[in-house]
Amino acid sequence: MEVERRGYIVQLSSERSTKDGRNLLGEAKPFCISKREVWEAYKQVKANKGAAGVDDVSIEEFEKDLKNNLYKLWNRMSSGSYFPSPVRRVEIPKDGGGSRPLGIPTVMDRVAQMVVMRRLEPELEKHFHPDSYGYRPGKSAVQAVGVARKRCWQKAWVLDIDIKGFFDNIDHELLMRAVEKHSDGKWVELYIVRWLKAPVQMLDGSEVAAEKGTPQGGVISPLLANLFLHYGFDRWMQRNCPHIPFERYADDVICHCESERQAKWLWGSIVKRMAECKLELNREKTQIVYCKDHRRKREYPKGTFDFLGFTFQPRVVKAGKGDMFIGFNPAISNKAARGIRDEIRRWRLHLRSDESLEELSRRYNPIIRGWVNYYGSYYKAKTIQAFQALHLILTKWAKRKYKKFRGHQRRASRWLVRIRKRSPQLFAHWQLAHMNVAGQ
Repeated sequence: MEVERRGYIVQLSSERSTKDGRNLLGEAKPFCISKREVWEAYKQVKANKGAAGVDDVSIEEFEKDLKNNLYKLWNRMSSGSYFPSPVRRVEIPKDGGGSRPLGIPTVMDRVAQMVVMRRLEPELEKHFHPDSYGYRPGKSAVQAVGVARKRCWQKAWVLDIDIKGFFDNIDHELLMRAVEKHSDGKWVELYIVRWLKAPVQMLDGSEVAAEKGTPQGGVISPLLANLFLHYGFDRWMQRNCPHIPFERYADDVICHCESERQAKWLWGSIVKRMAECKLELNREKTQIVYCKDHRRKREYPKGTFDFLGFTFQPRVVKAGKGDMFIGFNPAISNKAARGIRDEIRRWRLHLRSDESLEELSRRYNPIIRGWVNYYGSYYKAKTIQAFQALHLILTKWAKRKYKKFRGHQRRASRWLVRIRKRSPQLFAHWQLAHMNVAGQ
């Protein structure tokens, strides 16, 4: 495989088409796309991994004829003859029941989308709002949660916005108007339209035409969604409500208001704005939340909201000098904690008695570390509680692996605690337990 990769790079540097977009006969291609762009896009797609599309070709299968596949894609894209395959529909279960539809393009289509995204993203980044955090370089969900926390301390009211079926209902015509403002080549617009219009292959094999929306799962979908809400929401807020700060992560939006009256006015105004964008708010999930004096709970019963896997609510906080007070702070949500516990149970660690504790650490600690790094960013004490199930499962593992612990739950548990104190680096959640987390 490495030989083919090097061969493709050699071809990049030797053919006249590399820099000037010409083919072997010296004929100019209608669209100036270099082979180097296709190669760099492929490397990013491979790093992101992902499932096969409707052609059942995985990244590993794609690599078996890598040079020809990438050349074929470059030739079609630069000549205007590239057409995407249908998008494979899959259903991802939601924690609260139901499912979320995802659209999985083929590997070749993902590479093509990455080519366009690499061209378009630098231009859009110059214009995006600083409080838009989703799927942007240098931005993260942890940053959005931190800014929301600070603003909840400053302003008493929050409007928690939920856009109903956002990705599935993006209007293609409005989206393309936004794309045309920023694209530097007609081929960018041409291929985005083709991706938007690509049919969806349903679970039963039938194909459905795409009249609206951009499927979650596509490489370029998050960028297009951000662009749509940049004009549909961010710029509108700047013009009409410059005094109301907000945080937006894709279609998850939190607005901070001075009063309940202002929050109600904003809610009504955003309903009208979304209608102009051919979207609507989810009236059951959109809510106004009071986030100041917890003693007024009877007067304002809605005093909590979820944002990016964290629940914001009044919590006991330790001040710098050790004094305790009630502050409105985020901590891992019950829904996120339940998702972690369910995933840990699916590992069935207690049945892996043929492996050592170090082997289990190498296999699962990267996943645990990701959870700890994210959810442990705020109120670590609550995060530690989410991993109690893992301690119980590791205790069961110890009882199966070592005869001396069979029938002795407490003895196995104490043994694990000693291991944790001696080698806290084995599992990331053990390191949390060593921190002074009170009041965070």
